[in-house]
Amino acid sequence: MPDTNHRKTNPLLWLRSLIFWLLLAPLTISFAILVLLAFFLPLSVRWSIIGVWVRIVLWWLAFSCGLRHEVQGLENIPDEASIVFAKHQSMWETIALQAIFPHQVWVAKQELKWLPFFGWGLWLMKTIFIKRGSGRAAVQQLVKQGRERLDEGIWVVIFPEGTRVSPGTRGRYRIGGAVLAEQTGYSIVPVAHNSGEYWPRRSLTKFPGTIQVRVGQVIETKGKSAQQILDEASGWIEAQMDEITTLKE
Repeated sequence: MPDTNHRKTNPLLWLRSLIFWLLLAPLTISFAILVLLAFFLPLSVRWSIIGVWVRIVLWWLAFSCGLRHEVQGLENIPDEASIVFAKHQSMWETIALQAIFPHQVWVAKQELKWLPFFGWGLWLMKTIFIKRGSGRAAVQQLVKQGRERLDEGIWVVIFPEGTRVSPGTRGRYRIGGAVLAEQTGYSIVPVAHNSGEYWPRRSLTKFPGTIQVRVGQVIETKGKSAQQILDEASGWIEAQMDEITTLKE
């Protein structure tokens, strides 16, 4: 098991992280309320509200914790709606990907829908909710709702490993997102990043530094099987993870 605690914490880092969270909580609730109040307005308006929240959070993260990010491969982002396959290591990417890609929805577990404020906001933003553990039914639900979103010009963001994985490890890539790509013909844009090395899961502390994000070239899916699509996307992501990790330092 790789050492995911190679950065040492200290009281100052802990305090800075606490300050970040103390503003994030009321900020998120406030914007969730704004989204709820805007339920009768076009989706584009609600998306603009979320966009302001994203920009504030990323600025506050940089100011309070000294944590920034840089993106390589922005030129690979196509003009048309696509499916994003991204590594999932922390909460950071659920925020930052909204600043990198156009209007998007996520695939999330159904339980999140009932969370006060946050879950209600996700529902209003047309998030694709699926019931974990329901197997084929969940995949069918993903394909049906995913096709609807993509046909509307909305990007679909999928964390193919299904849950957060610790830095230096690889989860099991699930087939659902690849089935969506196979059956709809929409392209996949793979994304690798090392956010978990700065924003560890189940930890209050945020470490200063620069998260590396790499956006890969579009993976065309027409004429390929779901397994071929999954292998191509996961292979690229994991190869990039080996290059951008700081665990070897």
